[in-house]
Amino acid sequence: MELDASLSWLALALTPGLASRLSARLLKEFGSPEEVFRAPLPRLEACRLPAPVAQAVFKKQSFKRAEKELALTRRTDRCRLLNWTDPEYPQTLLQIYDPPVLLYVRGDAQVLNQPAMAVNGRAVGVLGTGVDVCYPKENKKLYEKVLERGAIISEFPLGTHPAPENFPVRNRIVAGMPLGVVVVEGAQYSGSLITARLAMEFGREVFGVPGNVTQPVSFAPNQLIKQGAKLITNGADVIEELPTPVRAALVQAEQPEAEQRNLLAAASLNSSEKKIYVLLSTDEPVHIDDIVERSGLNSSEVLATLFDLEMKGIIRQLPGKQFSKVLL
Repeated sequence: MELDASLSWLALALTPGLASRLSARLLKEFGSPEEVFRAPLPRLEACRLPAPVAQAVFKKQSFKRAEKELALTRRTDRCRLLNWTDPEYPQTLLQIYDPPVLLYVRGDAQVLNQPAMAVNGRAVGVLGTGVDVCYPKENKKLYEKVLERGAIISEFPLGTHPAPENFPVRNRIVAGMPLGVVVVEGAQYSGSLITARLAMEFGREVFGVPGNVTQPVSFAPNQLIKQGAKLITNGADVIEELPTPVRAALVQAEQPEAEQRNLLAAASLNSSEKKIYVLLSTDEPVHIDDIVERSGLNSSEVLATLFDLEMKGIIRQLPGKQFSKVLL
């Protein structure tokens, strides 16, 4: 039988007992799903598969289900499948130890590799259900908004309804896909902590928004901050920790609106503040000695004015007595 590429990836993902790590082992050994399903049984068993799983792969037991699933996918509005070889497959997800063999995507798959998407009001929703199942139902409007302006993704087959065991599995995608994870709220045994710990394992940045210590939902961010997560209070705190190319993309995406806000902020400054503010930029910090020399103010006036501007939240101090504007 000539195997359709999408069908063979889908059959691999739907084989009972063949989780992501075992699938990865087979793909590394044989190179592609087509070759996996062409392999003789002894070679499959040599890959240390459980005997029932090796038999299921050898007998291609999942293909009938895969054919039905593929037909359903094609009938589902704006739904497609992404495997590891597709350029739209999230490249950061391929860096974790057990990336999903296959992703179901509803919406615009192009956003999955765009770091600046959130600045433009775009988003990705990662579900612990099928991409055609909105859970809880109260989130229907949010689901439709994300679908309209971004993408909904899942590794679970269409029609999969919520089950408690699905969400820890889902959380590894939430942790592995982005460059960092921000925890705003979460109780002591919440999924937020699971996601944050996975993010640490994957080498991602972890951020925490501090909360009232008397509130149970503040446990997760406060605990993570104690353990070394970066304390953040605004978006700029996150951006400054990201790789330079990503920071540049985010700044560029924000630039038009931010420039207007910065102009409005500058209009409300006194004469000393304006002299210093115009010397600074968002992308290249300026040393305090240069500020003193170029402003024509004495060092005491510069220090006091810089302090006032920092308190207003429109500039920030960087290591080495350097200063830069903050995008508002």
